[in-house]
Amino acid sequence: MNILLLGSGGREHALAWKLAQSRLLAGEDDTLYAAPGNPGIADHARCISLDASDHQAVIAFCADHNIGLVVVGPEAPLVDGLGDSLRAVGIPVFGPSKAAAQLEGSKGFTKDLCERANIPTAGYERTMSLGDATAALGKFEAPYVLKADGLAAGKGVVIAETRALATEALTDMFSGKFGDAGAEVVLEEFMQGEEASFFALTDGETIIPFGSAQDHKRVGEGDTGPNTGGMGAYSPAPVLTPELEEQVMERIIGPTVDTLRAEGTPYSGVLFAGLMLTDEGPKLIEYNCRFGDPECQVLMSRLQSDLGEIMLTCAMGTLEKQGPAEFDNATALTVVMAANGYPSTPEKGGAIDLGNAEAHGTKIFHAGTKVSNSGQLVANGGRVLNVTHSGPNVTAAQAGAYAAVDAISFPSGFCRRDIGWREVEREANS
Repeated sequence: MNILLLGSGGREHALAWKLAQSRLLAGEDDTLYAAPGNPGIADHARCISLDASDHQAVIAFCADHNIGLVVVGPEAPLVDGLGDSLRAVGIPVFGPSKAAAQLEGSKGFTKDLCERANIPTAGYERTMSLGDATAALGKFEAPYVLKADGLAAGKGVVIAETRALATEALTDMFSGKFGDAGAEVVLEEFMQGEEASFFALTDGETIIPFGSAQDHKRVGEGDTGPNTGGMGAYSPAPVLTPELEEQVMERIIGPTVDTLRAEGTPYSGVLFAGLMLTDEGPKLIEYNCRFGDPECQVLMSRLQSDLGEIMLTCAMGTLEKQGPAEFDNATALTVVMAANGYPSTPEKGGAIDLGNAEAHGTKIFHAGTKVSNSGQLVANGGRVLNVTHSGPNVTAAQAGAYAAVDAISFPSGFCRRDIGWREVEREANS
């Protein structure tokens, strides 16, 4: 079978790496294509130039190259309805419809769904103007959680410690800081607890759990500074116990899938639930309609099942034929190496030398790289590399990952040195 993977980041490199191991690609003529890909993805797939926003171009490529499965990595093409266009001409696609992708495309849509389905989440208020939002602040207590309603590359959430800072942030949002994503702003109750990520796959009927992870969103050590797309992650997240995972499936994931199906917008693909583990139990922070980045990198590092076969059964609506997803018992941890200036204005073009960083079982996923005209690997984005290592626990995986980081020459880059810090402390005290 020929497979087309859309995307160019670290998430897509991890997906390409795991898809390349699938039995679906075992034939001599079977090909994994990636559009546009990156230098790391090129080790596993044939990279091509294809604009995912041009639906007809994607359809034509699929027809010309006998594509049997399209895997959409990032959220924007899904929210744009690419999945609908492909399904309309009979091309299997891993990823939800435009209507179902509103779970990520609109924070307000998700909050309203939670209210209808009695899914535990923070109290909220949807606002359409600066005046409405400023007035709505009076319904909440500090710190204030402010979310741009639409897609903002993982940076559309502001936690303001005072009302004055909240008002300033709202002014920025409604003034266009996040473009169209900030045309509506959702105000939320601040939830106390520890965050964790949970993943499930569904074809709209059957649901299978797909692992847990813990991400580190803030740019600075100790979880300080502005939010980013993610500075590192590890999987599994021991704080999300089997008992808590069962609660998440019963109270959050299941009702979401059931409600969407009942309302005529069945969900197919991966459901990525950002959770707050509160004293009252797990509560939903937000949904994403694709794999997390960098959570995908650690999930794929542990996955033992055939990713291609799972995705195909999901796309074909036959997930009930698929057994439970199998993961190894090791812990995988990834450290994001970012370009100086991230998350505001990253410095592009910095030279990178990976050296022998992968010599001891470490896997480096390329997130924002390119090869210069002179053949030098250089930075080409904010988050540049995902240095990923597995070990028997978080402490060991962290040590291996940072040993690899120290073997890389990237003078114009930086990373957090404390990925996994909560669990490392717990392991030290256990």
